[in-house]
Amino acid sequence: MLARNDSASADEAPSTKFAKDQLKSIIERIERLEEEKKATSDDIRDVYSEAKGNGYDVKALRTIVRMRKQDPNERAESETILETYMQALGML
Repeated sequence: MLARNDSASADEAPSTKFAKDQLKSIIERIERLEEEKKATSDDIRDVYSEAKGNGYDVKALRTIVRMRKQDPNERAESETILETYMQALGML
């Protein structure tokens, strides 16, 4: 059982102590990564704010960033489908 008080920790089997230490280590690593993710997210938001302040369209920037993450073939296929639909609707 993992829920013991500290006075019982001296009587723990080595495997139980190892499991508790490992679990604590995993949780602490996740917490650190969550903090880093939050900091990175804040930094990205700041860059978009800066871009907006310089007159750039943030929605367009987000679209370009998303598109650059795509595989070039997938992107070309999506663009072709979008263009086909827009032509069918008389938008081009």
